[in-house]
Amino acid sequence: MLRTRTAAYLRQNVLNTVCRRHASSASALSVTNLQSRWKSLTDGERTTITDQLRERQKGDWKDLSLEEKKAAYFVAFGPYGPREPFLKTGHGRNLILGIAIAIGVSTGLYALSRAVVPGKPRTLTKEWEEATNERAKENKINPITGVSSENYSGPGYVQSK
Repeated sequence: MLRTRTAAYLRQNVLNTVCRRHASSASALSVTNLQSRWKSLTDGERTTITDQLRERQKGDWKDLSLEEKKAAYFVAFGPYGPREPFLKTGHGRNLILGIAIAIGVSTGLYALSRAVVPGKPRTLTKEWEEATNERAKENKINPITGVSSENYSGPGYVQSK
């Protein structure tokens, strides 16, 4: 009885080892140089490789080949899909060009507005500001520290020279 159990156990172990080695060699072929081939694979092939690696990782990690470990890391953390770098080669030049265009357009709009709009508004003349001071005194605006206060000696609302 003990011999039959031992023999069955040995047969099962040998079978598992052979299957594991066979699966390892089959998946090693499919994951070889995966980083360079990843974009050319179809979605079905990607799913198959991902499932294969997931199943292999459920076992002992010491049994994984170096290629399988690299492939598992690439599938988990590789620069593809949502983790693909946003900026690629040549984007810096486009960014600089876009900024230069934006500055040029805004400078042009500013120059155009200065050319079209007439001089200073009438509310920025010295006479208008003095009239604003008189109006503030009549309405007793800010009677503690402002124009309406006793012994006020500041310019009030007059800013023009």
